[in-house]
Amino acid sequence: MAYSFQSRADSLHQADSLFAAGDQAAAAVHYESALANGHTATDAMLLKLASAYEQQQDVSRLLYYLQVYFDRHPDDAVLLKMNEIARANNLHGYETDDLNYFYLFYRKYSLYVLLFLLVPAGYVFGVILVKALRRQPTPQRQKWVLVGYLLILLAFVNLPEGVQSGITSTDRVLLRTAPSAAASVAEVIGRGHKVNILGQKDIYLRVFWNNQLYYIRRDNVWII
Repeated sequence: MAYSFQSRADSLHQADSLFAAGDQAAAAVHYESALANGHTATDAMLLKLASAYEQQQDVSRLLYYLQVYFDRHPDDAVLLKMNEIARANNLHGYETDDLNYFYLFYRKYSLYVLLFLLVPAGYVFGVILVKALRRQPTPQRQKWVLVGYLLILLAFVNLPEGVQSGITSTDRVLLRTAPSAAASVAEVIGRGHKVNILGQKDIYLRVFWNNQLYYIRRDNVWII
């Protein structure tokens, strides 16, 4: 364990030195090695890896690390940069559309929205509690409204947990109509496209692509 920790530390130190010296390609190899050995990527590491792969013109890995950074720090500038890179390379899934802006808004302001929505729920719950303590009847309709409102809040809190995104990692990714190698292939896409992942069955991911649901092999995707 100690050896593994020391090995990761040495690899990161060497990577930082190489990056500072301008050898970003070699630095990326050491950063990737540290990540493969269990090191958690820092924000600075993600940006350095993105820079290194931009220099190498590896668009897929560049977009992957920008997307990971974006998930941590939702920002208009990062979203627009990814869209610009994707458009220049004919890649899809990075559009600055309503869905991506909704996700951006959710990640940036979800805590404030949740607190705002909790206020009326807390008020209604307090009224019902006071009535119960005073042994006053509470209309059944009010109870059901409160339950429904709380269910909506629960769905809002867990909204990002039900959807993941991923980037295709191979030059030939088969979009199948069912999670089976025997299922028909609806489309073949290349490396670097972004897909929304809605679930998994065995070795297949259920993805949303061009307003349709398909299945692709798990090993053909870098999951964000």
